[in-house]
Amino acid sequence: MELDLGAVRAFVAVTDHRRFGEAADELGISQQAVSKRIAKLESDLGAVLLHRGPAGAEPTEDGAALLVPARALLGAADQAADAVRSRRRALRVDVLGTRLAATELVRDFHEATGADVEIITSDGLRSAGPALLRGAVDAAFVRVLGPVDPALAHTPVCLDPLHVLVGARHPLAGRRQVRMAELASATAWMPGNTPGTEWTAWFADLAAEFAVTITNRGPDFGFDHLLDEVARSADVLTFAGEGVRVPWHPEIVRIPVAPPVPVYAHSLLWRRAHRHPLLPALIAHLRAGYRPPTRARVWLPPAEQHLFADP
Repeated sequence: MELDLGAVRAFVAVTDHRRFGEAADELGISQQAVSKRIAKLESDLGAVLLHRGPAGAEPTEDGAALLVPARALLGAADQAADAVRSRRRALRVDVLGTRLAATELVRDFHEATGADVEIITSDGLRSAGPALLRGAVDAAFVRVLGPVDPALAHTPVCLDPLHVLVGARHPLAGRRQVRMAELASATAWMPGNTPGTEWTAWFADLAAEFAVTITNRGPDFGFDHLLDEVARSADVLTFAGEGVRVPWHPEIVRIPVAPPVPVYAHSLLWRRAHRHPLLPALIAHLRAGYRPPTRARVWLPPAEQHLFADP
């Protein structure tokens, strides 16, 4: 004998609501259809599963014995259906922000392949790792610092060169490039640098290496507010990666840093056992576009020295 899943689902719904009408509303079928499914299940099992009375439907001893395995059966069936449906949904990719270089990499992948992707924003490695492990996202762009969970794999995919943003009245505003040594006495305002994050750790290494002062004073009211404040000042500056889409501002000047330019290393992180059909294509696309850096051209923090192409 094979149990009818529709009948089992009707039985569980009735035991949950105690009313056939409410169970019918949950299932999106008529009350008569619920009654027919329950009758079929009782016939198939040769047992009365529900007592029907003025107070509602209550499971019999046989019904109570069926309830736990019935829930497990429905859970397994739903999981099986989700396993197929998840292969047809969009590839969910976690990024730190939609203005950053990682989002442009996903867009390039979409335009090159036509792949259906969905962008999810989070707060970096500390939330992306757990999201990957529970299957909420399929891949994440993060800065990897040290070992990760053995269930996760990662690969470097992008090196984002550092740019300096200053107001039009800043002494550096007319420069085409600036060397990090020239910023030794400067203070960079980075209100979005949250303690404990991988990007704040990168800027801490930058400050230590080049004697730059970096502050996150005051509330973070967003990127537009930051640009307004920098534009009004003749001495405050901030940093942004080359891949960051900075909104146009009439009083903001963007200056590349001269080699060896500090670069922020983005990696793609994914769960080894989770294989969305589009995930291998995304990994291959990103690996094909990545070029290991050379020491003469870029600066990397100590934790990422292994990324250099030269020994």
